[in-house]
Amino acid sequence: MSLAALADKTAAIFRRDLLTAFRYRSAFLLTAAGALTELAAFYYLSRAIGPGFRPEGLDYFSFLLIGTGFYTFLIMGIHSFLQTVQDAQHNGTFEVLMTTSTRPSVLVLLSALSAFSRNAAQMVLYLGVGLLVFNGALPRPGAGCVPVFLLSVLIAMAIGLMAAALQVAMQKGSAILWALGAGAWLFTGTLFPIATLPQPLRFAAELIPITHALHAMRMALLEGAATTTLSHEIGILAIFAFLLLPLGLATFSYSLTQARREGTLSCY
Repeated sequence: MSLAALADKTAAIFRRDLLTAFRYRSAFLLTAAGALTELAAFYYLSRAIGPGFRPEGLDYFSFLLIGTGFYTFLIMGIHSFLQTVQDAQHNGTFEVLMTTSTRPSVLVLLSALSAFSRNAAQMVLYLGVGLLVFNGALPRPGAGCVPVFLLSVLIAMAIGLMAAALQVAMQKGSAILWALGAGAWLFTGTLFPIATLPQPLRFAAELIPITHALHAMRMALLEGAATTTLSHEIGILAIFAFLLLPLGLATFSYSLTQARREGTLSCY
């Protein structure tokens, strides 16, 4: 596929999702209201705990803000792959889409990329309102933000492709993803530092890429950490991305092949 054709397909998907977003403006307002309520709850929770609790050397509200904001962005990005497959299955178009000239993995990736862009805009608004309105402080983003963000997105894409593969194979991808997401926040340091966990759970937490993504993003956004300072976390994220992305592509391709062989592409 040429770059021009890829750009045209990407533009068409973005245009479709933009029109859908305009059609459901009330959903955006409800999401914004929910985010403000969540920010207020975190703010008063941090005040109740007091300034003495400084996880990773940060005030607790900032720790919560980056943790929940970036964690939600990654989880929603993973879910967008699953949502793309589910919507096509429910609409009865999945089998047709998977037999077009565009490679199935590319088609799912482009659809999820649009969702990533929307989720990134929501995350920026969430963090901006939290830091400026509730915390009264400006972020000090360092150069380390860029590689941490890009590698985290690649990892989320890899896990998203695996979730989409489960949806194709079992039609139960959302239940599995919910179970994984519900447990992941406990081990990734989203709400509290993983140093408070028992040693076996702390070891398990180190094996989850989101743990390193949250820690690195906090340092990059709130402490202005440079790429060299974050070299350890960036290296770990790069290893996860290098291992998981090919695995995600292979898993999704395999699930499609099996579904075609068994004639279950149109099942949901």
